[in-house]
Amino acid sequence: MAASPEPAPRTDVVVVGAGISGIACARALTDAGVPVRVLERARHVGGRLASPELPRGEGVDGRPVDLGAAYFTVSGSDQPAADGFAALADDWKRRGLAVPWTDTLSARDADGTWEAKPGPQRWSAPGGLRSLVADLAEGLRVETGRTVTAVTPGPAVDGDAACAVVLAMPDPQAARLVSAPLRAARVVADQQWEPVISVALGYDERCWSGDLTAAFVNGHPDLSLIADDGARRGDLAPVLVAHTTGELARRHLDDPDAVVPTVVDAVGTLLELDRGPAWTHAHRWTFASPAHPHDEPYHLDDDLVAVVGDGWGSPKVETAWRSGTLLGRALAARVRC
Repeated sequence: MAASPEPAPRTDVVVVGAGISGIACARALTDAGVPVRVLERARHVGGRLASPELPRGEGVDGRPVDLGAAYFTVSGSDQPAADGFAALADDWKRRGLAVPWTDTLSARDADGTWEAKPGPQRWSAPGGLRSLVADLAEGLRVETGRTVTAVTPGPAVDGDAACAVVLAMPDPQAARLVSAPLRAARVVADQQWEPVISVALGYDERCWSGDLTAAFVNGHPDLSLIADDGARRGDLAPVLVAHTTGELARRHLDDPDAVVPTVVDAVGTLLELDRGPAWTHAHRWTFASPAHPHDEPYHLDDDLVAVVGDGWGSPKVETAWRSGTLLGRALAARVRC
């Protein structure tokens, strides 16, 4: 009888997904001396902190536009790992990668009344929020354009053995990858997420009130948020980004461009604009935010398959960073690759 082949060595922790939670996890593991590879199906890191450079033909000369998260905030020091994120934000600020943007946003009540809403300091990034993820990823082993199809017991990724596997993505996407024997499959099963379609609107000039930074559009049938991308990025480019409601997005997930006329009309009416945009660009987020976030900061089971992201706590950028960072520290204490 022929000898059985030797199993492939488990040399690395494999992180699937290069959004901020996956990159934060990989950074924490690397800092602890644990070898790690990050696999990302897109061409760039960033995930839902996407700020793609729109084609020159769309009127922005290659300028990045934040189409995912609108901003990030920094919690108080009473939050676990918050000091680490505050220090990271301060470092980004020192190097000019992130800037405090505003602590006051506009809000439209259901009856159509507008008022200023003070709140926590919102931060933005002159180079687009994706630039912050790219900064965290410096020096990490990241393979872009790498589509993963299955995570199986062992654990293994597409048949290749791993020391541990981290799924850094929304639950419905993780559910497509993990096989039934893994406990993670039960944790992420049947979790509902809300969709959003983001629409960038470029104008010939800034034709809205200078008081606009971003506005929550409460009670509107079609829009949930409008943000002044030129204001938050600091270059005053005449670009707005509008986020649809989940209800509108669900009706057009197969054809995101179909929402553009509705969004253009709604933005024009809400901001009392006297002209339409010169160009538009729609981007679909099928899984934008969790309907029911998990209570724990991450999932890690005994077979060393983990799930992280902004669905593990209040859905925001800091939550995703915290989820990945705390998991990375926990994994570093358990694995011996």
